[in-house]
Amino acid sequence: MLSLIIPIYNEESNIPNLLVRSVEALTALSIPFEIILTDDGSSDNSLQLLRAAHQKDNRIKVLSFSRNFGHQAAIFAGLSHANGDFIAVIDGDLQDPPEILADFYAKLLEGYDVVYAIRQKRKENFLKKAAYKTYYRTLKAMSAIDIPLDSGDFCMMRREVLDKVLAMPEQSLFIRGIRTWVGYNQIGLAYDRDKRFTGEPKFTFKKLMQLAINGIISFSNIPIKLLTRTGMLIILFSVVYIIYTLIKKFFFGDVPQGFTTLIIFISLFSGIQILGLGIIGEYLVRIYDETRKRPLFIVKEKLL
Repeated sequence: MLSLIIPIYNEESNIPNLLVRSVEALTALSIPFEIILTDDGSSDNSLQLLRAAHQKDNRIKVLSFSRNFGHQAAIFAGLSHANGDFIAVIDGDLQDPPEILADFYAKLLEGYDVVYAIRQKRKENFLKKAAYKTYYRTLKAMSAIDIPLDSGDFCMMRREVLDKVLAMPEQSLFIRGIRTWVGYNQIGLAYDRDKRFTGEPKFTFKKLMQLAINGIISFSNIPIKLLTRTGMLIILFSVVYIIYTLIKKFFFGDVPQGFTTLIIFISLFSGIQILGLGIIGEYLVRIYDETRKRPLFIVKEKLL
């Protein structure tokens, strides 16, 4: 069996086409399948459409959250309810074409354990494309693991890999990073990402920033190391400046004066201290979240 996981948040205009194309793509594989759609607290008619789809086809299954818990939690909920030997993840906006699932499946049959999509082209504005490109390259440079460039959550994996992913229900979820971390035999497939089929993007700038920060903090200790090295450089610079000042005083009878110089140094060091506290705070918040052991999501309704 193949399980297809789809997170849904206010996608009423996309759901009919999404389900038709997904069912057609999975039917062409000639294996049993299920489609698990997680409604992430939608405020439109998404849940009603999903309920109706389940009534018509019991291979379409629905999870409904008690509120909006976020994209990554919605994916994780679907993964935790999947029954398939092969498990695929795709977004609900049809930017990732379901027809590519056949190529993923073929690669798994060749012996690969994970097949992930690499976004070769994005049909988005220049600034957004530049921001994504910069972030993925920054993440790759800073991460302790080799997270593939321009890869998202769109993928297909074997049950064995999924079991390892589900064993790590981290509070600050970054599923594509966890998928890479578990290892196994993985391969990427390049594709051109389509425009959103209809509607407006549901990932706000704030949500994108939170996901980006989770990726860096969860898979890199470079921010802390950078803070330490910056502190060492400041100490070194301060020692050099002190020696310079003493030489000027005792050998030349001159001490650098100026209120401006004092303000510059105070502002510089204060800024670095505040930045350092912020970086440490990001790690501490995640530690605090993990110790509370709150559930990643609450499922209010299940149609399985």
